[in-house]
Amino acid sequence: MLKVTGLNKSYGSQELLDNVSFILNPGEKAGLVGRNGAGKTTLFKLILGQEEPDEGVISVPRNYRIGYLSQHINFTKDTVLKEAALSLPEREDGADETYKVKRILTGLGLGGDTFGLNPLALSGGYQVRLNLAKALASEPNLLMLDEPTNYLDIVSIRWLKRFLKDWRGELVLITHDRDFMDSCITHTIGIHRRKVKKIHGPTQRLYSQILQEEEVYEQTRLNDDKKRKEVERFINRFRAQATRASAVQSRIKALERHERLKELEYIKELDFEFNPAPFAGKTLIEVDALSFGFTDKPLIKNLGFSVNKKDRIAIIGKNGKGKTTLLNLLAGELNPSEGAVKRHPGLKPGYFGQTNINRLDLKKTIEEELISAHPDFSRSAARRACGAMMFEDDNALKKIEVLSGGERSRVLLARLLLTPSNLLLLDEPTNHLDMESIDSLIDALAAFEGAVIIVTHSEMILESLATRLIVFDGGVQSVFEGTYRDFLDKVGWEDEGLEAGSSGSNRAQKTVNKKEARKIRAEIALERVRILGPLQKKIAGLEGGITKLEGEAENVSHELARASEKGDGQEISMLSRSFHEIRARIDEMFDELERITLEHDSMAREFESRLEEVG
Repeated sequence: MLKVTGLNKSYGSQELLDNVSFILNPGEKAGLVGRNGAGKTTLFKLILGQEEPDEGVISVPRNYRIGYLSQHINFTKDTVLKEAALSLPEREDGADETYKVKRILTGLGLGGDTFGLNPLALSGGYQVRLNLAKALASEPNLLMLDEPTNYLDIVSIRWLKRFLKDWRGELVLITHDRDFMDSCITHTIGIHRRKVKKIHGPTQRLYSQILQEEEVYEQTRLNDDKKRKEVERFINRFRAQATRASAVQSRIKALERHERLKELEYIKELDFEFNPAPFAGKTLIEVDALSFGFTDKPLIKNLGFSVNKKDRIAIIGKNGKGKTTLLNLLAGELNPSEGAVKRHPGLKPGYFGQTNINRLDLKKTIEEELISAHPDFSRSAARRACGAMMFEDDNALKKIEVLSGGERSRVLLARLLLTPSNLLLLDEPTNHLDMESIDSLIDALAAFEGAVIIVTHSEMILESLATRLIVFDGGVQSVFEGTYRDFLDKVGWEDEGLEAGSSGSNRAQKTVNKKEARKIRAEIALERVRILGPLQKKIAGLEGGITKLEGEAENVSHELARASEKGDGQEISMLSRSFHEIRARIDEMFDELERITLEHDSMAREFESRLEEVG
């Protein structure tokens, strides 16, 4: 259990955390959310003891072990397997648990062919994967992961998602991938306006609750201001009249006692709106028998497809298989070894590539960079693009050389917003964006009138946008006509299929005959219905009750706003109590729902395991 009490942290005049308190109870898995710069990584460092708070206490029980993903590379063994095995907790019986490390390494894309490699021979991204494997294998009480998917491909991300869903200890997770986070957590901890709020449930529930509370706050503030002005007018009007002296003094004291609500600070948001270029034809690009390789072994071989003006195409697959190379070929930055990329004369591409960031002129300001990239646009247009990417006012005059990697990425996005395009080519455009900005980008891409081709490992983006896929898997490239969900249902990833196949072959070795197996399976199925049925009814009842109470809370919230407008203090007090009572009942029901759901899921896994053993 982790307990944080009264935590304060500032850097100079910038206050990040103000009187932050929360408890992470046994078995809770929390997603830590907040906008970029809100203090998520700072809170991590405070918990890990890497930084000291200005005030406050962080308490953990004795012998409570915290594991985390370190970005620091410090390897001491001569093979990947030996290095990863260092993190295994010691067993009293001395049993060899190297198999656990092998499973984790394989899941993270460091398979059998890398076990014997020297860790220092790995690329930077794979060295971070090795550090992640060590953190997972150490089996701590609390696992803390800050953006663990940054160096993973889509298959490894899917494996890590399953691993964390089954994790039995505590977890604190930072990731910009909302779908990944929501699939792994039981609670959400949000840093918002320097405070921390913790709730049971996914990220969207937290944001909905914050939005609702701030709407009530703002309506109350406006009504309070209106009432305050009326009182001030009364005081000013009758201050000089002796007969009204008592009433005036009473109003003055009431005014002094009544705390004045401050106007909420405006929170900046990225504002995406791409600039569509007209296109009268149907097909933007024809790819014919395309092959390419940097060596004798081709990355891409005999690939063919077309890009039409309304397409939403995702290029998916493991790292290093040729996804970015294909994007560069489509953008005309590489020439095919064989075959052709035929571009329509009216094609106007807009390209966001990770390597393009290096082409920014370090000596120019953000504004100058945008104007030089698109001299047809005025300074005011460049300033609007700066504002859309949160470089407002004098921030637009910052030089590129002083910007962080994430800020430079936003400059590149700003250039893209200015570019009239009928085809957007996007290579991992969400790497430096927070959840809210990613949501905004997805909405803008869905509304864009041209075509979109995107390289991404985010399953949320794939399921939101893609209607066609170019799949790099099993050493080949193929075009899949359909959504990502269709692909998973009908084809799936080769590694996951092999994993299922190998377990299937193991089950085939069982000696139980088919007739006996059917009988055992029927008995297990009957027992499963008998055990899980009542739990499922309880879960459904709680979910229905929570939905009903949340509806009641919303109604009370509206009534509270109306009472605030009328300035009815008695009704405001009564409705506020009612609102908090309903919220308390909802939280209690969520706690009960969590307990029963954990019990249900645990029993369900046990039944699945028994069925697998039978075959």
